[in-house]
Amino acid sequence: MAPQPAVRDPLLALSSPRRREILRLVWTEERSAGDIAGAFEVTWPAISQNLRVLKDAGLIKERRVGTSRLYRADRTALKPLESYLRGMWSRNIDRLRLLAEAEERGKSKR
Repeated sequence: MAPQPAVRDPLLALSSPRRREILRLVWTEERSAGDIAGAFEVTWPAISQNLRVLKDAGLIKERRVGTSRLYRADRTALKPLESYLRGMWSRNIDRLRLLAEAEERGKSKR
């Protein structure tokens, strides 16, 4: 089986719900790979692959202590995405507001 290409795009890396949950787990504290794996009901290779994707995308940092690997979110890597994501959120909220206002106007005319 050929190795999968590295995912370097942070948005693509965050497209997986499992990877987003891993990122949440390591957001405020450093956690061992085993601790992270224990939070999921999937195989160790599946967790290892997700950790590799997050690391290749620059979203987490890995630190080795003896034979252990510890992971922590790299918050500075997400900073460039913040304005992009806020812009998407803002547009969706504005659209939702417009739809709700149109719905209210439609109800008041009935």
